[in-house]
Amino acid sequence: MQTTFTDDQLKEPGTARANEILRACVHCGFCTATCPTYQVLGDELDSPRGRIYLIKDMLENERVPDEKTVKHIDRCLSCLACMTTCPSGVHYMHLVDHARDYIEQKYKRPFSDRALRWVLARILPYPMRFRVALLGAKIGRPFARFMPDDRLRAMLEMAPKHIPPVSRNDDPQTFAPKATKRMRVALMTGCAQKALNTDINDATIRLLTRLGAEVVVAEGAGCCGALTHHMGKTSESHDTAAKNIRAWAAEMDGGGLDAIVINTSGCGTTVKDYGHMFRNDPLADDAARVAGIARDVSEVLMKLTGGDWSYSEAQPTRELPEKGTVVAYHAACSLQHGQQIKTHPKTLLRKAGFTIVEPADPHLCCGSAGTYNLMQPEISAQLKDRKVKTLEAKNPDIIAAGNIGCMMQIGSAAQTPIVHSVELLDWAWGGPKPPALDGVDRQKDNIPRLR
Repeated sequence: MQTTFTDDQLKEPGTARANEILRACVHCGFCTATCPTYQVLGDELDSPRGRIYLIKDMLENERVPDEKTVKHIDRCLSCLACMTTCPSGVHYMHLVDHARDYIEQKYKRPFSDRALRWVLARILPYPMRFRVALLGAKIGRPFARFMPDDRLRAMLEMAPKHIPPVSRNDDPQTFAPKATKRMRVALMTGCAQKALNTDINDATIRLLTRLGAEVVVAEGAGCCGALTHHMGKTSESHDTAAKNIRAWAAEMDGGGLDAIVINTSGCGTTVKDYGHMFRNDPLADDAARVAGIARDVSEVLMKLTGGDWSYSEAQPTRELPEKGTVVAYHAACSLQHGQQIKTHPKTLLRKAGFTIVEPADPHLCCGSAGTYNLMQPEISAQLKDRKVKTLEAKNPDIIAAGNIGCMMQIGSAAQTPIVHSVELLDWAWGGPKPPALDGVDRQKDNIPRLR
């Protein structure tokens, strides 16, 4: 694609990077075939190619974003399926993130939009605030139908009926390995996940220590910054990300780290991009070091086991779950597209004794996408319904995913219990049965009981 940025415009790093990305695009349109919003809406401007044209025009002309441009960019899920299918290697993620930052600086949203985004940015990344908000939403759920705004209804309806107690395993500390020590890792405990489901981190710690990893929860680490980053709130996202970089760099320089383990794939995609995010910051070197050892939990488990569950000094304390248990694996977009991890979770689950099935169109998003299901509830609901139908068409006993957002989204409509992949692996390796599998009557309660 030909661009006409001036030399002065290209002095700004974000614009220079956008120029590189735009020039890589050849207008082929392959991305339209895998874009969920284009599939649902059928509008060229709701495809990556259409959004690229809008972004190019906005940035080149340095114009104040108009309502039309903002609407179509806001509708992007950032699922990154377009990047997987693009033959030209267009790094759409960096382009749309820069466009959102530009919009945040130049465009004055309607008051209701500004208020909603302000609330989300100041609640979701903070576990205790989020817990309080969930309690409030739980009280308000019966009145959701009276809310005048679809987004407010979505916020009330997302609240689970049961909010788990705080897990002290998420506090800064070190967990000794249960077998011969093979690596030292830091576990990212996250933010929203700690309020919604404490079982995932607990299972991760049990599994890693059982396989010979010393697990550190670093002092000062918290939200990865993804939620605010994808809203275009760059300053806020960098503030929270910087805390992680300093915390993990201190561990790397102290006891040393072989990996930073992340069990929420949306966070993993962002942490792995810290090097780019901080490329012009004094923290650039430490950010690159952190990004260089950031790993999804499935990557670390593959290294510890080689995908072979017989390889460990920590043998199972009981038999594996019943052979033939059918698990429908949902591939989170941030894992399969953002991190290009497609086989590890399925390999590990098969080795653990489960029968794995996949839905039709596994590349399409479930509609969660961070805060997307709260800010674009109508489109999100259509994507959710499609995803749930394709998963349950396989008649699974369990649905497994690697991202808390997907679990909440799919679990709010599915009749099949949904759990994190690491919970199933922990169960297979001698841990407790995932609480979500303990006979929940999902016909009566369509909100997932995650604990």
